[in-house]
Amino acid sequence: AYCYHGQTLLASDKCGEAIRSLQEAEKFFAKAEALCKEYGETKGPGTTAKPSGHLFFRKLGSLVKNTLEKCQRENGFIYFQKVPAEAPQLELKANYGLVEPIPFEFPALNAHWTPETLGAFDLTKRPKDDAAKPKPDEEVKPLKEPDIKPQKDSGCQIS
Repeated sequence: AYCYHGQTLLASDKCGEAIRSLQEAEKFFAKAEALCKEYGETKGPGTTAKPSGHLFFRKLGSLVKNTLEKCQRENGFIYFQKVPAEAPQLELKANYGLVEPIPFEFPALNAHWTPETLGAFDLTKRPKDDAAKPKPDEEVKPLKEPDIKPQKDSGCQIS
């Protein structure tokens, strides 16, 4: 997040803050890399997983490094901005690309649904009738399929 935030800051000509954000990204990436290598060396199930060798992880490391070098280079001969001591705050709530969820509310109950009406739906009080019993399965007679033979004279030509 700090890496992409640094790229956004660089695009908005805030090179000093971008450098600090990318330094923070580099620090967290080094910490994550150490944890991934430790995970890959542990014994037990799941040892075939190597998160540090994953394509996203490898690309992210070079992206952080290259973007930081670019920011430092551009700050050295274009912007001349001071690098702040604290990393810029990340905006954790996205304000673009997402729709605002609509809270769900149950509809109001209709006046017809009273406790007496709901009590009338007692299935133990239903009438016993024989029509509700399942009918025995009828025997299905096999159908004779027509004998279809491939014809050579279908009128189609391949040219």
